[in-house]
Amino acid sequence: MKIAVIGSGGREHSICSALKKSENLNELYCIPGNGGTSEIAKNIKIDINDFQQLKNFILDNKIDLVVIGPEKPLVDGLTDYLEKFDIKVFGPNKQASQLEGSKIFTKKICEKENIPTAKFGVFENKKDSISYIKKSKFPIVIKADNIAAGKGVYISNNLNEGIDAINEIFDGKFGAANNVLIEEFLEGEEMSFFIITDGVTIKEFGTAQDHKRVSEGDKGKNTGGMGCYSPSRLMNDDLKNKILNQIINPTLKALSEKGVTYSGFLYAGLMIKDNNPYLVEYNVRMGDPECQTILPNLKSDLAEIFFANVNKKLKEIKIEWKDKKSLCVVLCSNGYPDEYKKNIEIKNLEKLKLDNNNIIFHAGTKIENYKTYATGGRVLNFVSLGDNFNMTKKDIYSRLESLNWEHGFYRKDIGHKIQD
Repeated sequence: MKIAVIGSGGREHSICSALKKSENLNELYCIPGNGGTSEIAKNIKIDINDFQQLKNFILDNKIDLVVIGPEKPLVDGLTDYLEKFDIKVFGPNKQASQLEGSKIFTKKICEKENIPTAKFGVFENKKDSISYIKKSKFPIVIKADNIAAGKGVYISNNLNEGIDAINEIFDGKFGAANNVLIEEFLEGEEMSFFIITDGVTIKEFGTAQDHKRVSEGDKGKNTGGMGCYSPSRLMNDDLKNKILNQIINPTLKALSEKGVTYSGFLYAGLMIKDNNPYLVEYNVRMGDPECQTILPNLKSDLAEIFFANVNKKLKEIKIEWKDKKSLCVVLCSNGYPDEYKKNIEIKNLEKLKLDNNNIIFHAGTKIENYKTYATGGRVLNFVSLGDNFNMTKKDIYSRLESLNWEHGFYRKDIGHKIQD
């Protein structure tokens, strides 16, 4: 079989790495890919926003399955477009992807289905938004109503911060914004909960806790994710049942009533308080860096899972996992999430000792003349699996210190809430 993975981040490198283990795989492509994927797949330099060029390449190369990694092509309708040409695609269609593409769309489903979530208001201009927060209790959460690579969310602690957030959103920091969503601040602890569904069967696909803030102690600006651990320390059977019955199932039911079938990964970003879940947001794909943290624990054949899903035979597949703790720390370019330099060489990477339990997934990199260069804000994902989190932390931070890349930084407290 031939598979093409769309995307260029750490998530896509980890997906390619898992697919590469399949005995049935003959050819693996990554479009456009990164330095890491170039070593295990054929990188194809096509603009993923050029649907026609993607389609032509897929048909010309007789690719059996396309796996869409990032949110933007899903929200823009790449699945729908490719399926018109009888191309099998793993990833939800455009209507279903509104769960991530429009936070207001999701909030309206929450309202209709009584899904536990933060109270909210929707505003179309700066004036009304600012008037609302002047009467609100702080801290308050302000969100751009469009995809923003995980960065379009502000937790404002006072009026001035709130006004700055509203101005940035409406001034187009995250693209054209017709609306802003303002929510009450939920107390609790965050958790990422993943499922895979073919529109008929739902199967769990791991839990994690991401660390979004750029600095130690969960402080500073929001990023695409500075690190993560899996499984979440909060997970238990009672909480799982609440998440499925109070949040996931009602959402899929609401979509079905709109005539929309959801197929692919669904990622619920949750706040947990007193063992009760509250929906913060949905993502319509695997998270990043959650994917890099969860997939190394997968024992089953990922290619088989994807094919079963697109053929609506997920029920026939048993998804098995290793009994390991997994931790991921992201190495970033200095200056991220603001301005940073590109095309900086990362020396000594080849000297690090790696194995099945100690892995590096590339994100913003390229390899030229056998040298690795940083091309993005989030550069490398250091992942470690072990019997306990103390072991994984020790392994990862030891490798990061050995690399000693002077042009980058990383958080030194990923997984600080877990003690084992």
